[in-house]
Amino acid sequence: MIKAVCHCQSVVLEIHTESLVQVHCHCKDCQRAHGAAYVSSSIYPAAAVRQICGELVEFILERTPRLRCAQCGMHMYSELSAINLRSVNAYALPDGAFQPQFHVQCQDAVHPLADQLPHYKAFPASFGGSDEMMEW
Repeated sequence: MIKAVCHCQSVVLEIHTESLVQVHCHCKDCQRAHGAAYVSSSIYPAAAVRQICGELVEFILERTPRLRCAQCGMHMYSELSAINLRSVNAYALPDGAFQPQFHVQCQDAVHPLADQLPHYKAFPASFGGSDEMMEW
């Protein structure tokens, strides 16, 4: 079990399983919701992520509920309810808990990135994508 904690430490999530995948997402929705070039997320089965304290405020962008701490505003997770998953903000996880495996939706990237991870134009085949890689 690990805990995800917001900046002000009022919201705490308990996560009771290993992540299914850890990614950097470059989609337009993530960019708009976070005001960032990409978002780092750790994906878990929804039932494995429980809020144990604090107050969350929900806002919806393009049908995806996103929950933030009511006090400091830090994004804690997004509900991927169609596939029964929760996408937890990597920056809320303990140090060392986030080990990204690849980048997704790179066709929407604001700028090229030079790291050693795979950069998928959309998604890998294992997630319903084409496996097409981005050529920077």
